[in-house]
Amino acid sequence: MKPLSRLTTGFASLPRHLPSVITRRWMGPVAAAAALATLVACSSQPPVPEWQLNAHGAAERALQAYLTGNQRVEAAEWARARQALASTGRADLLARAELLRCAAQVASLAMPLTCEGFAALAVDATPAEKAYARYLEGRGLLAGDVAMLPESQRATAQALMSGQEQLAQQAVGAAAPAEPLSSLVAAGVLFRAGRAGPQVVAGAVNMASAQGWRRPLMAWLTVQAEQAERAGDAPLAEQARRRLALMALSP
Repeated sequence: MKPLSRLTTGFASLPRHLPSVITRRWMGPVAAAAALATLVACSSQPPVPEWQLNAHGAAERALQAYLTGNQRVEAAEWARARQALASTGRADLLARAELLRCAAQVASLAMPLTCEGFAALAVDATPAEKAYARYLEGRGLLAGDVAMLPESQRATAQALMSGQEQLAQQAVGAAAPAEPLSSLVAAGVLFRAGRAGPQVVAGAVNMASAQGWRRPLMAWLTVQAEQAERAGDAPLAEQARRRLALMALSP
């Protein structure tokens, strides 16, 4: 759960990524909630509001359920997270939660053309959140957008804007060990832009596999098999399809 805890750090103020995809500066109060929860009993400071704890916990569980393919739990936990955030009457917090969800979808190659949940709340979003939405959607970033993105995504965004595909792929790989979900988001953005070559795809497969994230792993294995077939790499294509068949055996 460590990668997800980093992704949801700061939920209330909400991304550092999906590990770093959603930054602490975006998710302030609930970021502190996780760290402060153990200190509430002995601290002289006011207790953390219950809505923050509920929102953070529900979002964490929803993300884990989504990535592992548990749709029933995912739907229930997102509903709890939204309910907790809605209790504040702040549309901006709900907008950030929707960005969090869309980032996970991008990592799994499943997000539609627009982040629909965020679009419905975008009028109350900050410029940084709107920039992040444009990044996730693969739309043209504006001149000042890169500086407002989560730090883990800036190198990929800058490389894409400059057309330096190789640098973008290197940026995804460099963040992989420490922030697998952030790296999967960056890989997903590259895929949406038509720039996810075999190196990026192989890295995404390895990251999803290492974390046991069923949903993105199946998506990236399917892409790997198709890429390998087009490149005439029959052994790799067959290996990817064997792995997909193996995963299909488990419910």
